[in-house]
Amino acid sequence: MKQIFAFILMACLIGGTLFAQEAKKPKRISPLTSIKDVAGLPRVLIIGDSISIGYTLPTRALLKGKVNLHRIPTNGGPTTKGVAEIDKWLGDGKWDLIHFNWGLHDLKYMGPNGENLFPKEKGGKVQVPIDEYEKNLHKLVARMKKTGAKLVWRNTTPVPPGSKGRYVGDSVRFNEAAARVMKKHGVPTLDLFTMSKERMKELMRPANVHYFPEGSKALAEVVAKDILKRLKD
Repeated sequence: MKQIFAFILMACLIGGTLFAQEAKKPKRISPLTSIKDVAGLPRVLIIGDSISIGYTLPTRALLKGKVNLHRIPTNGGPTTKGVAEIDKWLGDGKWDLIHFNWGLHDLKYMGPNGENLFPKEKGGKVQVPIDEYEKNLHKLVARMKKTGAKLVWRNTTPVPPGSKGRYVGDSVRFNEAAARVMKKHGVPTLDLFTMSKERMKELMRPANVHYFPEGSKALAEVVAKDILKRLKD
């Protein structure tokens, strides 16, 4: 009986210790979680895919006390998703600046039955053809300009060799199409493509369009600096 009691006591002590340790752990904040505005600070909205999700929190940390940095509560996906959801993402609030990108989801290849990242060698087709991509960007920029916010296009980052369902050079072609749109609408570009290409082995995962955590932080430094510059201009 004493052994049973001792065992129960020990289990309770271990359980209590583990509970206390868990309670002390800081809650992980998702970059997709909405934030509350600090009165008097400019409001900036990030629209983009997982690359921008990766640099949202470090950018927000760099801009703390200077900017209310929001982002859409989802992966922005291809321009087709943007056209469908842009009104909801913009909402009714006033934006001082919108930092936006679409591209990596447009240029990726899909299978005949909707298979994600399906090789073109096996019959995969690009999710959004480049001419449709360009037309969608025109629609999206025109809609965002109606908000009265300053707009900044963040160009599409590189596709490293060996990336599944995406091909080297496609970011260049899609960025050229986007550049025509931005020129027509007078929207400036933040170039993260060149930096990423030059420092690919350091910042980006091998055969993957995504970044190491330190790579996302490096992007955040450029993005934060650019946002402050655009708000000041």
